[in-house]
Amino acid sequence: MTGSTTRTLRGRVVTDEEVIEDGVVALTGDRISWVGPSRRWTGEAVSQSDSTILPGLVDVHCHGGKGASFPDSAAADLMTAVRHHRSRGTTTMLASLVSAPPERLIGQTSLLADLYESGDIAGVHIEGPFLSVARCGAQDPASLRSGDPGLLRDILGAGRGAVRSMTLAPEVNGFDAVAEVLRENDILPSIGHTDADALTTRRGIESLGNGPITATHLFNGMPTWHHRAPGPVSECLAAAARGVMVLELIGDGVHLADETVRAVFDLVGGAQIALVSDAMAAAGMSDGRYRLGPLDVTVHDSVARLSRDADPETAPIAGGTATALDLLRRAVKNAGVPLVQAVRAGASTPARSIGLGSQIGRLEKGMRADVVVVDSDFEPVHVIKGGAAIEEDK
Repeated sequence: MTGSTTRTLRGRVVTDEEVIEDGVVALTGDRISWVGPSRRWTGEAVSQSDSTILPGLVDVHCHGGKGASFPDSAAADLMTAVRHHRSRGTTTMLASLVSAPPERLIGQTSLLADLYESGDIAGVHIEGPFLSVARCGAQDPASLRSGDPGLLRDILGAGRGAVRSMTLAPEVNGFDAVAEVLRENDILPSIGHTDADALTTRRGIESLGNGPITATHLFNGMPTWHHRAPGPVSECLAAAARGVMVLELIGDGVHLADETVRAVFDLVGGAQIALVSDAMAAAGMSDGRYRLGPLDVTVHDSVARLSRDADPETAPIAGGTATALDLLRRAVKNAGVPLVQAVRAGASTPARSIGLGSQIGRLEKGMRADVVVVDSDFEPVHVIKGGAAIEEDK
């Protein structure tokens, strides 16, 4: 960093441990060079502000935005979605695919690998196709199949190291064989879109052994937690409480009630929660018709549902239209989650889950200079990625 200029920010600083009401964050080159209370800052004077300074947010489950879809769009359009979320404070993201025919999965993974190699995304999340037909949600049931290690290896080959996580159901045939390939390649397994009972879920979690595990959008795409049939929800909560699983939550007020979000934070804490957008192409767009993989989606009042269902009020939810910053705002303002806990779930926990916890997700000296400055309504004022300012997405 010799010769690099230092940029200083002052405001309410949210670290992984505390809120510094009047703090300074110094950025030198592409790294954070100092974080602390303003009274201890010995560098050039910085004007006080009423902004809040957060680490760049990390979204590990996102299908697109601003009209572009990671499972569907051509190579030239993929960056449209990345730029939208980045301008809203998501400085690190995984591009998520949905269940599709093998050739489609392989082809889109190959396109997204280019964005991984350029550093525009942190990797690819494969949501399916080894999922439960009974809990397919907005996944195409015709594309679902038993666990197939050969297909997975073909996808990984197309990804050239880009694939970082995969959602699979523990009850599908071939689960163990697919899980073995994931572990061999240091890919994060995520339990989701499952109709498994509690015992099957527990055995699936235990079979994954040491290493990170996540639950794909807890509560969504799985049976309701019933006291005589607890299903996967109880086992995922218990695993998170033991510190062996991170729970994805789509806390947008559509997928989950605010009270549910607060309860999960109270039970396991932000260190075991990853706020995810599950955003699809309609994020940042008006209501209308969109695509999510092979399926048509209708967005009404910013809620995305499958178009095939006769009743638009009860049709399966088909992804989200919010961003990671929207989820963080709602967690704090609507669900009453403490700010430090919410920021952990929006940044350091998801970063840790995909093996990047030593580089991003925290306002700490030596970390990459990814910063989001927000106003009192949690609207982005400045977004900085790797020390470089990000322009507002128009």
